[in-house]
Amino acid sequence: QDRLVESGGGLVQPGGSLRLSCAASGFNFDLYSMGWFRRAPGKASELVAASTSNADNSYYTDSVKGRFTIARDNDLNTLYLEMKDLKPEDTALYSCAIGHGPLFSLAPHSYPAWGQGTQVTVTS
Repeated sequence: QDRLVESGGGLVQPGGSLRLSCAASGFNFDLYSMGWFRRAPGKASELVAASTSNADNSYYTDSVKGRFTIARDNDLNTLYLEMKDLKPEDTALYSCAIGHGPLFSLAPHSYPAWGQGTQVTVTS
């Protein structure tokens, strides 16, 4: 059974940093692309970043380019999202998700399993 557990969220001031982690189990982590999604109150889920299974390619939504970095450790079955220069508009519930195969998709429905999420709140 696929299992994803996020951690690392919290309350941070604008300009601050956080590192999110996603511990994966129950599937062959190194065979699947992974994505980080976020959902702000009243808004649809947004794909923030994605990585191919071997991390040779990645995607970032425009609003986080240059500030967020997606990484994965296939030996530890863990996905990361390094977030710097955080802004109030980054406030959301952040969830990791498993892709259909080794290459990522930009469509949320292409991610069949999601974690419960970790809350990130950016406020002064």
